[in-house]
Amino acid sequence: MAQTQDKIDELAINTIRTLSIDAIQKANSGHPGTAMDAAPVAYTLWQQFLRYDPKSPHWINRDRFVLSAGHASMLLYSLIHLAGIEAADIGYQDQDGLAVTLDDIKSFREEGSRCPGHPEYGWTTGVESTTGPLGQGVATSVGMAIAGKWLAATYNKPDFELFDYNVYALCGEGCLMEGVGSEAASLAGHLKLSNLCWIFDNNNVTIDGHANITFTEDVAKRFDAYGWNVVRVSDANDIGELAGALNAFLATDDKPTIIIIHSHIGYGSPGKHDTPAAHGEPLGPDEVRRTKEFLGFDPDKFFVVPDGVREHFTSHMGSRGADLRAKWEALFADYARAHPEQAKQIELIRDRELPEDWDADIPSFDADPTGIATRQASGKVLNAIAAKVPWVLGGAADVAGSTKVVLDYEDAGEFQSYGELGDYAGHNMRYGIREHGMCAVVNGMVLSGLRAYDSCYLIFTDYARGSIRLSSLMDLPVLHIWTHDSISLGQDGPTHQPVEQLASLRAMPGLVVIRPADANETAEAYRLMMPHKSRPVALVLTRQAVPTFDRSKMAPASGLAKGAYVLVDADGGKPDVILIGTGSEVALCVAARDMLAKDGIKARVVSMPCRELFEEQSDDYKRSVLPPEIGARVTVEEASPLGWDRYAGPEGIVLGMNTFGLSAPLKVVSEHFGFTPEKVAEAAKKTLGR
Repeated sequence: MAQTQDKIDELAINTIRTLSIDAIQKANSGHPGTAMDAAPVAYTLWQQFLRYDPKSPHWINRDRFVLSAGHASMLLYSLIHLAGIEAADIGYQDQDGLAVTLDDIKSFREEGSRCPGHPEYGWTTGVESTTGPLGQGVATSVGMAIAGKWLAATYNKPDFELFDYNVYALCGEGCLMEGVGSEAASLAGHLKLSNLCWIFDNNNVTIDGHANITFTEDVAKRFDAYGWNVVRVSDANDIGELAGALNAFLATDDKPTIIIIHSHIGYGSPGKHDTPAAHGEPLGPDEVRRTKEFLGFDPDKFFVVPDGVREHFTSHMGSRGADLRAKWEALFADYARAHPEQAKQIELIRDRELPEDWDADIPSFDADPTGIATRQASGKVLNAIAAKVPWVLGGAADVAGSTKVVLDYEDAGEFQSYGELGDYAGHNMRYGIREHGMCAVVNGMVLSGLRAYDSCYLIFTDYARGSIRLSSLMDLPVLHIWTHDSISLGQDGPTHQPVEQLASLRAMPGLVVIRPADANETAEAYRLMMPHKSRPVALVLTRQAVPTFDRSKMAPASGLAKGAYVLVDADGGKPDVILIGTGSEVALCVAARDMLAKDGIKARVVSMPCRELFEEQSDDYKRSVLPPEIGARVTVEEASPLGWDRYAGPEGIVLGMNTFGLSAPLKVVSEHFGFTPEKVAEAAKKTLGR
C-alpha cells in the first residue's frame, strides 16, 4: 500500500510538472524552472495540509496559499485544475465549471484564458492575490495573517473557534531581495504572526544567472534576527521531510515560520534544468521530450492527466476541505444563535457590505473663514465611521499623529501581539517606517474582508507605488489616506513637498484620487468611498488649515460625488471666466473671484476634487460645469500641470509647478511660486485679454 501511495504521489507531482512545461512550451513564453522544482512542495502542502474546499473557494476560514513567485504561475494553475476548484467570482457567485480547465492551460498566456502570464486575483478563482512583482505576494500574505489574527481575537468565543486559518506563501530569492518583502518580514516578526508560513524555494537561480552573483546572505540568520521560526528542508523531493517541516510550522504558536527548502531549478534531471535559462524561458522541444522520458511520460503526448490523479486530489484535499467547511458552517449556525450581532458582522465582512447606519454620525462642519486642515476633518470623520464599522482598522507609516488617522473612540485599542501595548483585537495598526510594506499589508487585509486603510505623507507614495498599483489592479476597496499634499506644507522643503505625485496617481487606471477643498468635501469623500466594493481611493489632504465654505451661499459639498461642480457661480449671469481648483487652491479661486468682481469681471469657481469621477459623468453634466463656449479658464493646483490643459482648454492658463519646491514658511512659498489670489486674478484677466 505504501508503495502504491508513493507511486500516485509521484505521478501527481510529475503531472503538475508536465502540464506546466507543455503549457509554457506551447505559449513559447514563461518560466518552467520553479514550476518544476517546487511541484513536490506545493503538492505536499495542498494534499496534506491546506484547509480549502474546492467547491467553496471563498469560504471565509479557508487557508490561504499565495504564489509570491508569480512567474511560476503554471504551478498554481496546474494545482487549481487538478484539485477541481470550481469557478466563482469575487462576489461569491458560482460560475459554471472549473476555475481552470484543460483548455485554459492549453491557452496559457493567450487572450481569454484563465491562465494569464502571472496570477490575477478576481480573474482566476483560486488565486488569492495578484502576484508577479516580486516581494508583493509575501508582503500581502502578512496582511492576510494580520486579518486572521484580528478576526479570531474579535469574533472567536468560548466553544466557538470560528477563525483559525493559516496563510502560506511560496517565494524565491527575488521575493527576499525586494525591499517590500524585507519590510513585511520585519513587521510580521514583531507582531509574532504564528499563522504565517513562508516557503522559500531556495534554488539559487534568478533570470540573470545563479543567485550567488548577487545574493549570498545567510537567510536563516536574517529571519532568526527578525524573530521568525526557521526550518530547513534539505531535499525538495522528499515528501516526508516537507511534511515534517510543515508540521513544525503548525506546532509553533509564538512566531511566524520560514521553511527554507534547498532545491535545484527543474528538479535535478539530465539536461539544462540547473541553468538559469530553464528559469526564464521555455525548455524547447528537445528538452521537453527528454524531460518527459525521464519522468516516465509519453514524449509524443501533451497535456496529459493520467487516470487517478484528479481522483487522488479529490480524495485528499477535496474531501478534507469539504468536511472542514461543513463542520464550520454548522458551528457558525450555532454561533449565530448564540451571538447574532457578531454573526451579522461576519456576514457583512464576507460580503463587503456595511451596517445600515454606518454613516449616521459623520459630522458636518460649520462655515469658518479660518477653517481646519482637511487632515483634521478626515480624522474626525474616520473615527465616526470606525466606531460604527468595527472592521475598519489601519494606521500610518510612523506618522499617525500627523496624518490624523489614530482611532480614539472607546475601545479602539492597538493591534499588538503582547502586553499592555494592545492585543490582536485592536484597531490601530503601527506599520513603522515601512511605506511600501504597509500598503502591501493593507492589500492583504482588504483581500480578507477588512476595510483597512494606510496613511503617510503624499510624497512617500513614491516609496509605496508598487503596492498601490496592485490595489488598483485587483480592484480592492483600499483607502489610502495621504496628507501634506502640496508645497504649502512649507519649511520641510522640496524633499517633502509633493509636485509630481498627484499626476502620477491620476495616471493609474482604476484609482480614484480625491483632493477635497474643505472639511465638508472631506466628509462627502468618505460617504462616497466607503460603499465601494471594488475600487481603491487615494484621499489627498492638507496639512494647513483651509476655510470651511459657507454652504448656505455656495453649492452643497455633495457635489464632490460627481468629481467637479460649480461651487459658486458668477453674480447675475453668464461667467466671463471659469476658475478651477482642487484642495486648498479652491480657496484661492474663491478669493480671486471676489477680486475680479470689483473689476466688473464675472467668475465662476469650480471645485474639482476628483478628475476621474468627473470624466465618468455625462457629457451634458460636464458641459454644464465647463461650458465649451467659455474659453477663458484658469486651473490652479500646487502640483505638476500635467493633464490640466484638458480643462483649461486652448485659451486658458494652467497655474502649476514646473520645479521642485522651496524650504520657507508657507506664505513665502506661496508668494514665491505665485499661488495667491492676486496671481489667480491676474491669470484670469490675461485669458480675457485685459
